[in-house]
Amino acid sequence: MLMKIALIGYGAMGKLIERLAVEKGYEIAAIVDESDAERTPAEIAGKLYGCDVAIDFTTASAVRRNVEACLSSHVPLVEGTTGWNEDLEAISRMVTHANGAMVYGANFSIGVNLFYRIADFAAELFSKFPQYETFIEEQHHSRKLDAPSGTALKLKDIVAEHIKKDFTIAATRAGNIPGTHRVGFDGPADQILLEHTARSREGFAHGALHATEWVVGKQGFFEFTDILNQIIELKPQINTDEHK
Repeated sequence: MLMKIALIGYGAMGKLIERLAVEKGYEIAAIVDESDAERTPAEIAGKLYGCDVAIDFTTASAVRRNVEACLSSHVPLVEGTTGWNEDLEAISRMVTHANGAMVYGANFSIGVNLFYRIADFAAELFSKFPQYETFIEEQHHSRKLDAPSGTALKLKDIVAEHIKKDFTIAATRAGNIPGTHRVGFDGPADQILLEHTARSREGFAHGALHATEWVVGKQGFFEFTDILNQIIELKPQINTDEHK
């Protein structure tokens, strides 16, 4: 079936998603770009009618408007923008109340989401050895506005489930770094360092398209990491009682 996708945001990520989507045989049926920056949710919704799904990679300040537009036009949304955590609960209520559908994620890279699981397992192990102290480091290109990154904050939430002593995130913004995240455990005699390095943005774009294919026909407010098993057909490990 030909899927009609709306791109909200037409920067580097939007153009990359467009190329990959067309290669998969999908249609880019609408584009919301910088020329639409001052448009209202109702005006944006008018551009989305007839689309099967929308993908948003814009700015944190535009997320609420874009969610409202998608709900008004009954278009499921894949939200790739980060830096809007303070609005998470409010937007969750909006989507649920409107019987809409939205998938959001601190990072849509499959590799990063598997890295979350590795960090979770490692933190559980090191929680039994208090002589090791935990730290997180992240690096991104100088154009990335939010610091620490959403991925680093997600990593901290995951690790803090096991490591109760507070620890820091060090953030670097320089040059054209696509994205590097490290979780470290430093002890008196040695250091264990887990690292994920993005070579390009294609990992994020492929993950967003996986989420796009999955969310069509769904209702609810979903985090990408929680539905990863269903999206890439891994053995289910989700505790449904915890994720209702």
